[in-house]
Amino acid sequence: MAKPIHLKDHSKDSQIVQQRIVLAAVLVCLLISGLVARMYHLQVTQFEHHSTLSENNRVHVQPIPPGRGRIYDRNQVILAENRPSFSVSITRERVPDLPETFKLLQTLLELSDEDIESSRRRLAQSRRPFESVPVMFELSDEQIARISVNQFRLPGVEVQASFVRHYPLAEHFAHAVGYVGRINEQELKRIDPVAYAGTHYIGKTGIERYYEDLLHGTVGYEEVETNARGRVLRVLKRTDPLPGRDLTLHLDSRLQAVAERALGNRRGAVIAIEPETGGVLAFVSQPGFDPNLFVTGISYADYGALRDSLDQPLFNRVLRGLYPPGSTIKPMVAIAGLDSGAATRSSRVFDPGFYQLPNYSHKYRNWNRGGDGWVDMARAIARSNDTYFYDLAHKIGIDGMHDYLSKFGLGTRVSLDLFEEAAGLMPSREWKRNARRQPWYPGETLITGIGQGYMLTTPLQLAQAVSLVANKGVWRRPRLLMHADGQPPDESGTPENIELKNPEDWDFIISAMEDVMHAEHGTSRTAALGAPYRMAGKTGTAQVVAIAQGERYDSESLQERHRDHALFVGFAPVDAPKIAVAVMVENGESGGRVAAPVARALFDAWLLPAVEPVEFSEEAQP
Repeated sequence: MAKPIHLKDHSKDSQIVQQRIVLAAVLVCLLISGLVARMYHLQVTQFEHHSTLSENNRVHVQPIPPGRGRIYDRNQVILAENRPSFSVSITRERVPDLPETFKLLQTLLELSDEDIESSRRRLAQSRRPFESVPVMFELSDEQIARISVNQFRLPGVEVQASFVRHYPLAEHFAHAVGYVGRINEQELKRIDPVAYAGTHYIGKTGIERYYEDLLHGTVGYEEVETNARGRVLRVLKRTDPLPGRDLTLHLDSRLQAVAERALGNRRGAVIAIEPETGGVLAFVSQPGFDPNLFVTGISYADYGALRDSLDQPLFNRVLRGLYPPGSTIKPMVAIAGLDSGAATRSSRVFDPGFYQLPNYSHKYRNWNRGGDGWVDMARAIARSNDTYFYDLAHKIGIDGMHDYLSKFGLGTRVSLDLFEEAAGLMPSREWKRNARRQPWYPGETLITGIGQGYMLTTPLQLAQAVSLVANKGVWRRPRLLMHADGQPPDESGTPENIELKNPEDWDFIISAMEDVMHAEHGTSRTAALGAPYRMAGKTGTAQVVAIAQGERYDSESLQERHRDHALFVGFAPVDAPKIAVAVMVENGESGGRVAAPVARALFDAWLLPAVEPVEFSEEAQP
């Protein structure tokens, strides 16, 4: 039987098609309405917001770090400058795979694991992932070429030209000028992030740190247009940075070279001051170090060598070295004795070679075991007679000595801009009671009178004390800065001048110090031989290890580092002082034989222009 044939219902099919068309049209209209509504929302309702975002994506503000101010000596010899250098910079947010990028850089640039780890630490210190951070420095031409060829493999990595701090005279002024280094986490917390935008270095020590605000300058900015990949298309606006101010110091590089050559390879400190101004003319702490090693980051090996050296090249002996002043303070003790009435110029003491307190058996030795017989104050200073000053110290008393010697800056910070200076110690009854919870004993007063015992001073304080004698009590705080672009330093806070009851006592003490150098019985007469000018000075010897009662100092039986320190303070010329000097030679033993000739070399170089100048050379280096 044949199957029935169904005819197609075109009317029904047409109806279904029309329904579908209507549904599609409604759907399209709804979608178009949604798009129009969204477009209206974006283009009209949120126009300002999105136009700002678009502009920010197109326009970037980049900081322009200012040029750091240069540092010169008094004769415009440059001590710190800015040298062009090429570095590798990384922008973290543009680097898809940071470990892989560092691995590739290590291969391309042939770097050690230590170099890569240092670079990682530098990048980690940056708090802003969108900032470009230099991580490798001082690239060679070959290294620059390798990065350029492989630039497509290093997104977010750029070679940038910048200026890096450089110290042409290296270790010769390291302790005075100081150095700059990378900004660390602690410094990031205290500095103004806006003022230091784009800056990666900050002063760490010395003048570089103290005058950071003057040297740094003011940051500039430029608005740049970039494409979607961050490449700069053009500069829209630029505000130039203001460079830091140039500093001129009182330091004299020629005199510095003379001091280093005179000190030789011995450990010690030399500081020269201009009494009239307080300007520091020479500042030697030996041995020194190369500050250029610290600028872009010192290696572990180099830092370990400096840190572990027995000679302590990183230690600033001029400012931080605390030494017993020895006999160099005897002129100041004599001033205290005269002004307090404890002694007169003609007061005499018999010296049998030792001194004894009443009712005490202990003998306090004079350096001359045979004794000097009857000595007055002038001869006691010239001969550096300990017995006389034991007796004088006993009469003044420890608190009287503390009050007078503190006026000379002993045991206090004296400088204007040498902020690393240690205070030292000028002991008193109150100090010992508070610090040691012990009473003060009479014998301690005696040894303080010859600069031993608890008393500790820095070479800078000794230079200032003898400068005060040269100035007859007029205070001029020691300072390195002569002027910053012509502007002198702020001198507020200068202590009061030392006013004596009889101002002629200054002349008496200066005359006695002149005898130290020129009289037949002076302890440093050989250092002054042949000088065409008159100088005043005082030698000193500071014990490093104690000597038992009744024993003699035996240099041969002591290790070299246990031998006495040699000291000298002085100024010249006597009638119109132009230079005051303090010299400390560690374990040099004899102030007159070792330290005084160093000062004589400085006197000659400063006062006798005809003397052939000394330049820095390998012999002058530590």
